[in-house]
Amino acid sequence: MDGSARRIIADTHLFWPNGLTIDYAGRRMYWVDAKHHVIERANLDGSHRKAVISQGLPHPFAITVFEDSLYWTDWHTKSINSANKFTGKNQEIIRNKLHFPMDIHTLHPQRQPAGKNRCGDNNGGCTHLCLPSGQNYTCACPTGFRKINSHACAQSLDKFLLFARRMDIRRISFDTEDLSDDVIPLADVRSAVALDWDSRDDHVYWTDVSTDTISRAKWDGTGQEVVVDTSLESPAGLAIDWVTNKLYWTDAGTDRIEVANTDGSMRTVLIWENLDRPRDIVVEPMGGYMYWTDWGASPKIERAGMDASRRQVIISSNLTWPNGLAIDYGSQRLYWADAGMKTIEFAGLDGSQRKVLIGSQLPHPFGLTLYGQRIYWTDWQTKSIQSANRLTGLDRETLQENLENLMDIHVFHRQRPPVITPCAVENGGCSHLCLRSPNPSGFSCTCPTGINLLIDGKTCSPGMNSFLIFARRIDVRMVSLDIPYFADVVVPINMTMKNTIAIGVDPLEGKVYWSDSTLHRISRASLDGSQHEDIITTGLQTTDGLAVDAIGRKVYWTDTGTNRIEVGNLDGSMRKVLVWQNLDSPRAIVLYHEMGFMYWTDWGENAKLERSGMDGSDRTVLINNNLGWPNGLTVDKASSQLLWADAHTERIEAADLNGANRHTLVSPVQHPYGLTLLDSYIYWTDWQTRSIHRADKNTGSNVILVRSNLPGLMDIQAIDRAQPLGFNKCGSRNGGCSHLCLPRPSGFSCACPTGIQLKGDGKTCDPSPETYLLFSSRGSIRRISLDTDDHTDVHVPVPGLNNVISLDYDSVDGKVYYTDVFLDVIRRADLNGSNMETVIGHGLKTTDGLAVDWVARNLYWTDTGRNTIEASRLDGSCRKVLINNSLDEPRAIAVFPRKGYLFWTDWGHIAKIERANLDGSERKVLINTDLGWPNGLTLDYDTRRIYWVDAHLDRIESADLGGKLRQVLVSHVSHPFALTQQDRWIYWTDWQTKSIQRVDKYSGRNKETVLANVEGLMDIIVVSPQRQTGTNACGVNNGGCTHLCFARASDLVCACPDEPDSHPCSLVPGLAPPAPRATSMSEKSPVLPNTLPTTLHSSTTRTRTALEGAGGRCSERDAQLGLCVHSNEAVPAAPGEGLHIGYAIGGLLSVLLILMVIAALMLYRHRKSKLTDPGMGNLTYSNPSYRTSTQEVKIEAVPKPAMYNQLCYKKEGGPDHNYTKEKIKIVEGICLLSGDDAGWDDLKQLRSSRGGLLRDHVCMKTDTVSIQASSGSLDDTETEQLLQEEQSECSSVHTAATPERRGSLPDTGWKHERTLSSESQV
Repeated sequence: MDGSARRIIADTHLFWPNGLTIDYAGRRMYWVDAKHHVIERANLDGSHRKAVISQGLPHPFAITVFEDSLYWTDWHTKSINSANKFTGKNQEIIRNKLHFPMDIHTLHPQRQPAGKNRCGDNNGGCTHLCLPSGQNYTCACPTGFRKINSHACAQSLDKFLLFARRMDIRRISFDTEDLSDDVIPLADVRSAVALDWDSRDDHVYWTDVSTDTISRAKWDGTGQEVVVDTSLESPAGLAIDWVTNKLYWTDAGTDRIEVANTDGSMRTVLIWENLDRPRDIVVEPMGGYMYWTDWGASPKIERAGMDASRRQVIISSNLTWPNGLAIDYGSQRLYWADAGMKTIEFAGLDGSQRKVLIGSQLPHPFGLTLYGQRIYWTDWQTKSIQSANRLTGLDRETLQENLENLMDIHVFHRQRPPVITPCAVENGGCSHLCLRSPNPSGFSCTCPTGINLLIDGKTCSPGMNSFLIFARRIDVRMVSLDIPYFADVVVPINMTMKNTIAIGVDPLEGKVYWSDSTLHRISRASLDGSQHEDIITTGLQTTDGLAVDAIGRKVYWTDTGTNRIEVGNLDGSMRKVLVWQNLDSPRAIVLYHEMGFMYWTDWGENAKLERSGMDGSDRTVLINNNLGWPNGLTVDKASSQLLWADAHTERIEAADLNGANRHTLVSPVQHPYGLTLLDSYIYWTDWQTRSIHRADKNTGSNVILVRSNLPGLMDIQAIDRAQPLGFNKCGSRNGGCSHLCLPRPSGFSCACPTGIQLKGDGKTCDPSPETYLLFSSRGSIRRISLDTDDHTDVHVPVPGLNNVISLDYDSVDGKVYYTDVFLDVIRRADLNGSNMETVIGHGLKTTDGLAVDWVARNLYWTDTGRNTIEASRLDGSCRKVLINNSLDEPRAIAVFPRKGYLFWTDWGHIAKIERANLDGSERKVLINTDLGWPNGLTLDYDTRRIYWVDAHLDRIESADLGGKLRQVLVSHVSHPFALTQQDRWIYWTDWQTKSIQRVDKYSGRNKETVLANVEGLMDIIVVSPQRQTGTNACGVNNGGCTHLCFARASDLVCACPDEPDSHPCSLVPGLAPPAPRATSMSEKSPVLPNTLPTTLHSSTTRTRTALEGAGGRCSERDAQLGLCVHSNEAVPAAPGEGLHIGYAIGGLLSVLLILMVIAALMLYRHRKSKLTDPGMGNLTYSNPSYRTSTQEVKIEAVPKPAMYNQLCYKKEGGPDHNYTKEKIKIVEGICLLSGDDAGWDDLKQLRSSRGGLLRDHVCMKTDTVSIQASSGSLDDTETEQLLQEEQSECSSVHTAATPERRGSLPDTGWKHERTLSSESQV
């Protein structure tokens, strides 16, 4: 097994011997021959050869043996077959219909029988490989590694041939006589072309013309990294300066020669003129020269200093395709291969004494290198690596052949000549790049691309002074205008960009600002890529335009999604909406601070170009005719002109600042997007040409291409940091404004952040809005001030929001409370987003309603999943279930602390609105007729009326606190969800119109849209000083209660939490019971009569009352006497009750039995609900053991897009022409589940007018949903018919039906899909 003692054991009657296997027990080998259609066997030495099967073998490929059977694959029959290994009989097909079955093996311990390990326990003492032989073992080395002694191998390679084959990079070691090639294990090598190496750190470098990158790795494949990955188009040549650690490369796409440090840093362009497809490059650090081939229209070989000085053509005749280059540093010769001339030639380093080394039998040489006395090259046509004597060209040898896609070639060794260079000492005094040079000093200093060298010849300027900066969706790039060539440089910002659109620059601080419409944020960073941060992260949809007011220190932006123009400080603070009316897709924006104007383009239905003051005042339309898609916009302050680019009319036009004297500058331009101006030129980006262009700003002539091959081009800005910024209209004291100072034509104006009022002095702002709406929108909580007229929303920066449904506010502590049904938690936070904490973090299922009792400091909520109404303290302590019976889908909840009332809506099987005391007592149904889906609920504390929205009957109604004097306020609302009240207005959220609307609460008239185009609208409340007023008996010292205090109309009730805490609980106001004393078992029995309270000695009746109090049936008199004890406290027995101990024990056992039955029932229902989880799908699959049986298994459904499945509903009328409510209610839950509001148009068709017949069909879009129905209204047959009748109209749906009602509806749809946590659940 070490490769020794090789001999032939069978060489007759063989044609295509394919598979081979060994029968270890029988000491035989079996093989198949696809040409002779036979399976044969022989002893392990080749003797006793015999055909086992010679018929029925069309094309056997692989074979294995196990026990008494042979198994083989056959390409022709596409099957796995078996037969007896002795006789070849009992043939059968194990598996068929396989596409080209290949190798086959049997996995069983018998197939790897135990045997003697000749290498022993310590690998035979070998450092690398220990290979067994006939009697002993042999130590072996990995391919190419030299053997030091009989047991040890060299730890590394000293010299090897390195070559690229597009998809891989290989090496051939010169340390051993075996010239086998070995693949270097590298990842993602797609089209490697050029190579080089550096023995100092054992790195191999290569270029990839598919990924347009330059990478490096250790010669063993470790430490792989990309060193250059931007602005490369076809890097075909590569050279390492091992003296100064520099990386040189040619790019045939950009026609440049560039250099960088070996890690890719400090990259700069050396040569960019008069290059036409440069190919290979080599460097000679001793003399300071670099050499390259150019096989463009005029093929040539050139040289220049390694700093690009002293450039000259050294060979220009008799060249066609000059490819590989190599330097013989000893003889000072330059070798090259010409694939067109089919020669390998050499000359002196200055091009003199040119000679042909090899002029025959060279079909297509490509790569070339030298080592020792040999020259090596790759040849595309012969697909081989060859060598010859470097002096004579004779003694040719072929090292490897039959190698496809051969590219560059090099010899890695460790004898490169050392060179003394000034760059080795303190980098030659250079601030950045120190390059070898043929000049007398031997070096020169150079700066990274786009940066100029200062007059001292050693130091680079801090950065670009004049430059273009543009967005390219996934990055931001700069093109320096300080240098004589155009080269784009990526700003190295270490943060994710997905769709960067608009861009702006603050030249004062040297920062770039950009918007990302996919990440919905505005960010900034220094021009060197450092100090990156997000400044606006909320309330953005599609920020198409952005402008930085460097003078006034503001950032302005347009948003085509919200149709707003906003402003904020450069750090994102004090954000204000300036323009929000009559905007339809605003795009580019540009500022003229000195004049106090801002200009913007609007490419909505009526495209126009507008102007206003920078504070949003004095708005006017400048141009609104002959516009299509006005994209880029810029101001020429020198000539007082406005310039814009129109992608539809394919023109760049100009006009005066008032819109007059309009004229065309450049036409046609294919698809201009961004537009900017600097000095005498305009620059624009073009989507169609994927390029940046330049033209004269006055005439539009002299159009040139600045940069090409830049897909994803977006906005562009031209900056000259040397230009003075100008005078700040607000002066040094912010104009005396407390917040925002914004320029306008006549001076400036003070402004406040959105929603905050400016005080009477015209300079100072209120600290915060006094009255405002708070509403939830699934992933956000927002605020709309009612103090101002703009009614624009501001995000409350609460972190970690997923699916917020219900809201309430505590005006005492200034905290907002909210439910998140994705996480199943109730949380609270300050209105500035700080101090977010979880109040209730467990035991919730679908919390639809939430209410704060600001007087008693209690929190109430409804749980639709558990069908309960619960309460706790505001911090989440003292949690208690108030109502858990006769609830079926409780939704909204509201409290009236002054009256001691609790109100809630229930849109279950029998929709109703109910009222109870705050402790859950005296429950009363207020309204249970003429209700559909009572969603939102609110109270008018002044007029003492309740208001609710009905999402099925499409109306808003009200009644008094007793459910009387009911009246319809508004009819024909689309799909209202939640509502609130303030002053004379009723506000509500609407799912279908995606808006917040309001009407007069008295007349139902004056309907207005407060905010439109908001996805996922949920709850809404009003925060106002007049909203949470009044007090009750619990308002002072918690009413004297130790835990929960519930105020009622004329008194209060103390209550204990369901789960006892560490503090003793009393049901008597002002009475704090002593902490329970630890008692041993001997102390507990018997209970002596003299230890009982005197009130318990009177009679057994009194004691029985106390026991009832422990169970929650305590009377007022008992509570006043202190007889109501908490359920976790022991109740002493009265004298004479020893006879009843047996009854008590029996009763206790009965209670335990009942609890066990209930627990078992709940567990059963829990598991059943798991099995009918809407997040489950059915998959039928075949057993992997190839058994013929199949098994149906439930697996977790893969999340699909909201539009993926369609759920069909057949509208049908019952005997009384009424719909089945569950069918329609499921639809609402489905829309909640899908998060897709597009189906509400169809949902509206589903609802008939009162008494009408349901007759239209509708398909609701949703995720995978499991539909279940009530046994009382929708049996299995009806469900099946409901789901099957419209199969022709909609795509297939996987549904499961069951007549069980409880837990069947999809949890109102807000619940996230739960993953299965154990195999038993599957």
